[in-house]
Amino acid sequence: MERLIKEAKELAEQGVKELILVAQETTLYGKDLYGEKCLHRLVEELCKIAGIRWIRILYCYPEEITDELIEVIKKEPKVCHYLDLPIQHASDSILKRMGRRTSKQELTDIVKKLRKEIPDICLRTTLITGFPGETEDQHEELMQFVDEMEFDRLGVFTYSPEEDTPAAVMPDQIAEEVKEERQADLMELQQEIAFDNAENMIGREMLVMIEGKVADENAYVGRTYRDAPNVDGLIFINTEEELISGDFAKVKITGALEYDLIGELL
Repeated sequence: MERLIKEAKELAEQGVKELILVAQETTLYGKDLYGEKCLHRLVEELCKIAGIRWIRILYCYPEEITDELIEVIKKEPKVCHYLDLPIQHASDSILKRMGRRTSKQELTDIVKKLRKEIPDICLRTTLITGFPGETEDQHEELMQFVDEMEFDRLGVFTYSPEEDTPAAVMPDQIAEEVKEERQADLMELQQEIAFDNAENMIGREMLVMIEGKVADENAYVGRTYRDAPNVDGLIFINTEEELISGDFAKVKITGALEYDLIGELL
C-alpha cells in the first residue's frame, strides 16, 4: 500500500488530478498482501493526497464489492460515483461455463444494491457474446437483462478463442457472423438506453474536467465523473473563455448526443 500511496503523491506533485485504480481484479486488492480485501483502506489513504480531485475505480468483480467499499464511495467526495463491473453475461449456464462466480440473480441484486446505496452512481459493464454453446435463447436472455438493468455505459466483445484455454476446445463454437450479429443487437439496444440517459442529463449542473480545446472552434471537451477516459463519452462546452486542460469547471448540460453531452459554462 505504501508504494502505491508514494506513487500517487508523486503523480499529484506532477499535476495529475485524477487517479484510476485498475487491476485484474481490483476489488481483491490486499488479499495477497495482507490476507484480506482492503481496497477501501487504500482509497481512504489516497483521498488524503492534496491535489488529487477524482479517484475512479475500474474492473470490480461484482461479487467482491464489500460494504466497506460502498461506504467509502459514499462518504469520500474525491471518489467518483462510478464503478466498472465486468459481468460478461446474464445466463446462469453461460456464466458457469465461463467460470464466473455469480448468478444472474446475484448480479441483479448487486446492481440494485449499488443504485440504492449510491443513487447517482454510474455503472459501466462489459459483455461477451458468442461464447461457445451460447444459444439464441441465451442471447435473448442477455438482451432482456441489458434492457432491464439499463447500464449507463456498456461495451460488447465477441468471443475470441485463446490458445490453451478450456473454452477454445469447447464444442458448439459460434460462427463469426452470428457473434457479430449478436454484438450488433446488444449495441443497438445500448445506444437507445445511452441516448435516453443522456437526455435525462439535460438541465443538470455538473463538474467537468477540461481535456482540451476543439481545433478552430470556441469550444472545449471535458469529462464528468460519469466518464472514464478513452472509453466513455465527452462533454462539449461552447465558450469564448480560455480554459486550461486539467482544470475543473461548472457546466450546465444543454444537449445530448448518442454518447456525448453538450453544455455551457456557468
